[in-house]
Amino acid sequence: MKQNEYLPEGKLSVLSIVKDYMNTPEGLERAMLDGIILEGRSFLCDNDQNLHVTVGMFTGIIPKDECVYSSAGEKAKDIAIISRVGKPVCFKIIDILRDNDGRPKLILSRKAAQRDCMLFNLEKLSAGDIIDARVTHLEPFGAFVDIGCGIISLLSIDCMSVSRISHPKERFDAGQYIKVIIKTPADTYGRITLTHRELLGTWEQNASRFTIGQTAAGIIRSIENYGVFVELTPNLAGLAELRSDIKIGQHAAVYIKNIIPEKMKIKLVVIDTYEGEKQPNVYTYPDLTHIDYWKYSPDSSDKLIESVFLN
Repeated sequence: MKQNEYLPEGKLSVLSIVKDYMNTPEGLERAMLDGIILEGRSFLCDNDQNLHVTVGMFTGIIPKDECVYSSAGEKAKDIAIISRVGKPVCFKIIDILRDNDGRPKLILSRKAAQRDCMLFNLEKLSAGDIIDARVTHLEPFGAFVDIGCGIISLLSIDCMSVSRISHPKERFDAGQYIKVIIKTPADTYGRITLTHRELLGTWEQNASRFTIGQTAAGIIRSIENYGVFVELTPNLAGLAELRSDIKIGQHAAVYIKNIIPEKMKIKLVVIDTYEGEKQPNVYTYPDLTHIDYWKYSPDSSDKLIESVFLN
């Protein structure tokens, strides 16, 4: 296994080479000697706040002090440990003891796996690098995401898309795997900031999916005194005239009245609104591993929306 593949928790266990290490006592010995990062599911946090983990056909224990790595050396909060129960956790095997029947009794360290991930992967990333992430939970101000081995970073709500939203749940679901861009690399405390909107296409790329005269589906995102903003794609919204029967969050059928690239405007007419079921948030990302510069606005527009990634 390549040791630069520090994936979000939940993705590592599907790799066949990881399964091979965990199938036999001999494989576990090799994993310990080679310093391989493995993954299992925590099924219990005991009274001493040690995590008990399923490791293939065996079980192991992550002692409390080995559950969470902190660049600043801070002690882990209780919630950071107990919230892992029932979820996948990565780890290194740091010792193999034997029970009375000779079966392996594994001592594990999630902290060691996270330390490796930070030192040999995350601290080496540059602004503009595109990486895998997993959404762990959502708050009104943003989404907390696992950017490798359970190390958490914040993706703020304003960096999720160009089209504005009132809550991150309108873009992501807890547990969802996404791509993110490193906005600012790790500082001395290991803090990394992220962005996502640049992966959802420019104004022209999104607008090219529509033509004048079409009727398209959208979602009412905001109601202002001068009109209603209807999201057509996560990075594209149009403006329709006010209607008294419209509510934020409703689905809408909208007639595309005009498309004006130089003003980055799409004029709409709301034909109908309805209470639709929430659809899964699914994204198709560009096949890129890094970007230096991104320009959302068309060349013909006087308004400039761009992202510059500097190290």
